[in-house]
Amino acid sequence: MYHVARLHPFIAGAGMAESGLGCIGAGRMARGVLEGAMLTGKIQAKDVTVSAPSDKNVKIFRDHGCHTTHSNADVLTACKVVILAVKPHIISTVLQEISSLVTCEHVFISLAAGVTLQTLESCLPAGSKVLRMSPNLPCVVQEGAVVVCRGRRAGDQEVAMVKSLFSGCGLCEEVPESYIDIHTGLSGSGVAYVYMFAEALADGAVKMGMPSELSNRIAAQTLLGAAKMLLKTGDHPAKLRSDVCTPGGTTICALHELEKGGLRATVMNAVETATEKARSIGKKTAQ
Repeated sequence: MYHVARLHPFIAGAGMAESGLGCIGAGRMARGVLEGAMLTGKIQAKDVTVSAPSDKNVKIFRDHGCHTTHSNADVLTACKVVILAVKPHIISTVLQEISSLVTCEHVFISLAAGVTLQTLESCLPAGSKVLRMSPNLPCVVQEGAVVVCRGRRAGDQEVAMVKSLFSGCGLCEEVPESYIDIHTGLSGSGVAYVYMFAEALADGAVKMGMPSELSNRIAAQTLLGAAKMLLKTGDHPAKLRSDVCTPGGTTICALHELEKGGLRATVMNAVETATEKARSIGKKTAQ
């Protein structure tokens, strides 16, 4: 385990006035990322400062032992690494508000869906170090999928810092910026597709006579086991699916029903729709 001060020279120092990890915004995704990181011990609550307009959202961070504030400026003063976890439509306003406090030592990590590196950099002083990060909600249980891309001034050191800081949240990969919106459609929104599938899977068992509580647990374990096999074997999903099927068996008959219902095409369309929505958000914020 690493103390946050060992991860990067920008956050080295003994006190919060000289070091720390900051977060502007205190919504669900901010909680997922920070709680996931804190659960691993890679950051400590006393090294985190979170800002939000009201007490409602920051209370959970205060309960964890984090520093909380209603002032975004306080985050810039206390921290050299700052997560931007605000809604895409207000991020330009927030960046303009804090712009005068930005120094060459600050590193910004944006979680705002669809907001491009170019837009982020244009709202900050020239030479600012900016990265985009796209997490998903399971970061809170250390089983998330996180991708990160770097801006023009962010280098290998900043990318390594982000990956080290948040790898405890789950899978953490550097990707080209063009993949960020695709990741939103695949994984950020994809968690909801999986929940819907799990609900349907369990409901099918309830229809056939199994108690709901038991069917929900078995559905969850089925998804967990299938995911682990994908990751550990490295096999293509089609191979693993084929391995489950036997000629004239239960699985191939069930898969036929899924094909008749257009499951694959519907899921592909969902990923495409969510990706295009993320791209459209980016275009609006750039205007």
